[in-house]
Amino acid sequence: MFRNAVMPIMSGRPGRIVFPLLVGALSASTALAQGTPIHEPAQQGQVASTPRVFASDAGLVLNFIKPDKTGDFEAVIAKLKEALAKSANPERKQQAASWKVFKSPEPATGGNALYVFIMDPSVKGADYTVSNILAEAFPPDEVNDLYKRYAGAYVPGQNFVNLTLVADLGK
Repeated sequence: MFRNAVMPIMSGRPGRIVFPLLVGALSASTALAQGTPIHEPAQQGQVASTPRVFASDAGLVLNFIKPDKTGDFEAVIAKLKEALAKSANPERKQQAASWKVFKSPEPATGGNALYVFIMDPSVKGADYTVSNILAEAFPPDEVNDLYKRYAGAYVPGQNFVNLTLVADLGK
């Protein structure tokens, strides 16, 4: 009798995390092969102006972070959570309700840390640009400092993936 090595991985919570990561990695490979920029790094101290929006059912962002900068990255994520919580904008409240941040316990390529943003469901058309959300809640000098820490934590490249629901196997 043959065992199916894929089935245990794809069932349960690990499968819900691993499968989207695989999809994201494949999407990133395709985008890179086509010459499509995945992450447009801004100059240090400048806030990114290109809005990050999802036009699909869910979204996934793979963030590759320098191992010695995980503290900076997580500090900015804490400020992001604070900004979303204190926003009076109902769209921001919706984003906060469905935005989860995970960290892989295993290192990514090159020993970098992998953080995954999962937006399920995504708020279609809402701007998920971290620097823009921070700018709505904090004074410009604090936002510039936070953005420097945030941008400085990244290894070049960020994978931003729109996901369309094909099947909900739990329903």
